[in-house]
Amino acid sequence: MVLLPLFVGWLLTRKFKLGWRVWWIGAATFVISQIGHIPFNQVLNLLFVRGVLPTPSGPWELPVSALLAGLSAGLFEELARYASYRWWIRDARRWKDGVLFGAGHGGAEAILLGALVLVNFIGMVAARQADINQLVPAEQIPLAQQQLAAYWGSPWYDNLLGALERALTLPFHIAAALLVLQVFIRKQSRWLWMAVLWHALINAAALMVFDLAGPYLAELVLGCFAVVNVVIIFILRGEEADAQLLGSAVEVVPTSSPSEQAQAVQKALEETPLDKEHLDESRYE
Repeated sequence: MVLLPLFVGWLLTRKFKLGWRVWWIGAATFVISQIGHIPFNQVLNLLFVRGVLPTPSGPWELPVSALLAGLSAGLFEELARYASYRWWIRDARRWKDGVLFGAGHGGAEAILLGALVLVNFIGMVAARQADINQLVPAEQIPLAQQQLAAYWGSPWYDNLLGALERALTLPFHIAAALLVLQVFIRKQSRWLWMAVLWHALINAAALMVFDLAGPYLAELVLGCFAVVNVVIIFILRGEEADAQLLGSAVEVVPTSSPSEQAQAVQKALEETPLDKEHLDESRYE
């Protein structure tokens, strides 16, 4: 969970010939988003517990809770991404900038969660070797013993599910960073809300499947979403390459009429050779 995102960051910086700046800004963006996200969830939960907000019951409890959790994550994280693009990395407008930014965002999440797993492991090792009667009050000893037995009695591969989940989630963060980037490339705010809803859908689906069918099926669902996210990543890459090819093929005179512009573009595209270099940069690679 800690090493994978660092390795991916190193790989991307070498491939794109970029420094770590955008990756670290992506990581900082995740941390900043949680400064608002975590307290918001705590306040929302308190409002439900105290009856200020009506608590859904029966079959509605799980989907409503999962959807609220997904929406809160989507709003805080995608708005944080938007703010970073607008005010922090105003020069990051290329596909590879978005990929590196998203890798840093998802990487910070993986590293922080990995650190929590490590702290929990150290605590369990210490508790296993110590006298539990001296660590917890007498009334909590049975519960503590039960937790220790469950932790050390679980199969070894269960402990790898966290790493698998982070690996399957990283493509989403890259895809979401590219979706938010389209707001500035295409000048359309709807891409931000698409990223928010996509974030909410993935989170809600994973939470619901985990609660209903357990962690293994939840990881399978995340794997399916990961495939879709990889497709989104490369579709947006192809569209950027096509736009660059078109921009290099013709320079449209601003004072020309729309019909003359269209004719100039058509002529330039017809005269542009589809050599291997152009083909490899297009969506048809």
